[in-house]
Amino acid sequence: MPLPVFTKRLVETKLTEYCERRIPIDIRDQVNLTFKIIRDKVTLIETRPYFKDPSIWTENPVAQFRFDNETNKWTLYCMDRNSRWHLYDLIKPSMDFDDMLKALDDDRTGIFWG
Repeated sequence: MPLPVFTKRLVETKLTEYCERRIPIDIRDQVNLTFKIIRDKVTLIETRPYFKDPSIWTENPVAQFRFDNETNKWTLYCMDRNSRWHLYDLIKPSMDFDDMLKALDDDRTGIFWG
């Protein structure tokens, strides 16, 4: 089920600000953050120029946020080396999307940022 319109706009605003804050402007030609929203899933993506052809940018998913329309709560997922998403259970589901961003920044495991 797609995100409610207000929720989608709020997440777009928060993630746009997050991506801009996370990557300094002077290195955005080397690395950048973006996101994609598909139905009730929001995927944060790191982009970098392909080393063999810098005119082509590669995409690497960093994290995925999933919204449950029944509970109005967000959950955070991490990707394993086989490109499968797994629930990041170090944070409980939350109605506040900012909690998910804080968990991403506070990543003690290194699963998101290495």
